[in-house]
Amino acid sequence: MAHSTIMFLTTFLLFFSSLAFAKTHYHDFVVQATKVTRLCKTRSSIRVNGQLPGPTLEVNNGDSLVIKVVNKAQYNVTIHWHGVRQIRTAWADGPEFITQCPIRPGGSYTYRFMISGQEGTLWWHAHSSWLRATVYGAIVIRPKEGDSYPFAKPNRESVIVLGEWWNANPIDVIRQATRSGGAPNVSDAYTINGQPGDLYNCSKKDTFIVPMGSGETNLIRVINAALNQQLFFTIAGHKLTVVGADASYVKPFTTSVLMLGPGQTTDVLIKGDQPPRQYYIAARAYASAQGAPFDNTTTTAILNYKTTATSAASNSNPIMPNLPPFNDTKTATAFTTSFRSPGKTLVPTTIDQNLFITAGLGINQCPINANSNTCQAPNGTRFTASMNNVSFVLPSNYSLLQAHHHGIPGVFTTDFPAKPPVKFDYTGNVSRSLWQPVRGTKVYKLKYGARVQVVLQGTSIFTAENHPIHLHGYDFYVVAEGIGNFDPKTDTARFNLVDPPLRNTVSLPVKGWAVIRFVADNPGTWIMHCHLDVHIGWGLAMVFVVDNGVGQLETLEQPPEDLPVC
Repeated sequence: MAHSTIMFLTTFLLFFSSLAFAKTHYHDFVVQATKVTRLCKTRSSIRVNGQLPGPTLEVNNGDSLVIKVVNKAQYNVTIHWHGVRQIRTAWADGPEFITQCPIRPGGSYTYRFMISGQEGTLWWHAHSSWLRATVYGAIVIRPKEGDSYPFAKPNRESVIVLGEWWNANPIDVIRQATRSGGAPNVSDAYTINGQPGDLYNCSKKDTFIVPMGSGETNLIRVINAALNQQLFFTIAGHKLTVVGADASYVKPFTTSVLMLGPGQTTDVLIKGDQPPRQYYIAARAYASAQGAPFDNTTTTAILNYKTTATSAASNSNPIMPNLPPFNDTKTATAFTTSFRSPGKTLVPTTIDQNLFITAGLGINQCPINANSNTCQAPNGTRFTASMNNVSFVLPSNYSLLQAHHHGIPGVFTTDFPAKPPVKFDYTGNVSRSLWQPVRGTKVYKLKYGARVQVVLQGTSIFTAENHPIHLHGYDFYVVAEGIGNFDPKTDTARFNLVDPPLRNTVSLPVKGWAVIRFVADNPGTWIMHCHLDVHIGWGLAMVFVVDNGVGQLETLEQPPEDLPVC
């Protein structure tokens, strides 16, 4: 048989076998209010299938998902599959008024998409108002059938979803803040897999337990699903070997503490090499905004060695770990700068589009005759936020994707600035004249295949803080981060263009900057926003509109027939 024929048959068989192993997973998500008791109080809570967290989606790389979402709640809802690339399937991405109109009460929508080239941990959550406070769950992506992890197969796997709990209805909390113009009330607890843990009232009997065996290795998938808070995370007595983040593998490194911004995931290996007893798993706030109120409590779960059920040690209290102080930026920075890809990457080295985007808070002056109850930010003002001095406003009659795809005028403008309209000392004392942004639904257009660099620059307007910046539809390389104002003359030399980590959410350092790069190879309308939900509502967001390329494989699919209407 000719060599070329053998090569063809081998390639065909490999392609066929990959298709044969790929599965399609069907799920029904029913979003509705159910009674739940936490912190001694019972209230109605919006959840998926009555669960908190919602169902974990377990798939292999290459699989497809078909998820019918039925809205039996009283609020509009959408679901975002956080970190899923959604190649050509932007209609399934989920952010309200960006890629779809919301699913109205009584309505439904079926999300159809494929997991392609991603392995590790992602998650899903509501992307409408503050519903994601209780509407969220994990996505576990294992290697393709026949493939293996790039590390020894663990003996067991556990998912830990960090959340945030309010005794009040979270929708009421944000609506009250929107009326007042002030900051919303902080949460009453953090949670691990929906449970606050031993350090809160009325919570001890339901504390989540993670099983562990002596001599075993456990792959723990940690997700920060908190609404508004970066979190430190640790396990008493155990080293954490980081092997993945945001569904990309990383060069393994060992640490005693993680710092995750909302939206970020981190996969760690722990070894059962400690005396068999119980150890607390704990998380508390990393709160970088000086003087801003935050929930200063600690959530716990228990790492339970299987032998402890019959040992004397199980009668003693679990060992409590040391967590960093809430304002420990040094520890946060040491962690975020430890990430590398496992080998040489495809990071773009030639750039077609170079953007410089400021991200931070702002203040809107109230009209002279305004009711003081609507101006509860400092000095009788209202909080806002912006990127490049534009406070993003969601459309209401069409989604941006519909407007872009069908050429509907008047929904957005394409004049989002590629750099700040005024250059200033971004992290210094900023003139009050620069505190009030303009409002608008402005997007930035990218040609298919454009190689893009974005310098994200934090500001100290009103207060500086760490912002977890998430880009939909893409993974990006984080080539550098630093403190102060980004200086292209000196900071470019610090760029890692060999093995930068691939992420979907980057921690923009307090009073600092981060530089990301990606290739615009996915047509659609893709929002980039701060994943602190209070900041999204204030306008800390922008949208990239990526044009179709050439041919079917570079073109957005047609909209599904059941796409919700506004």
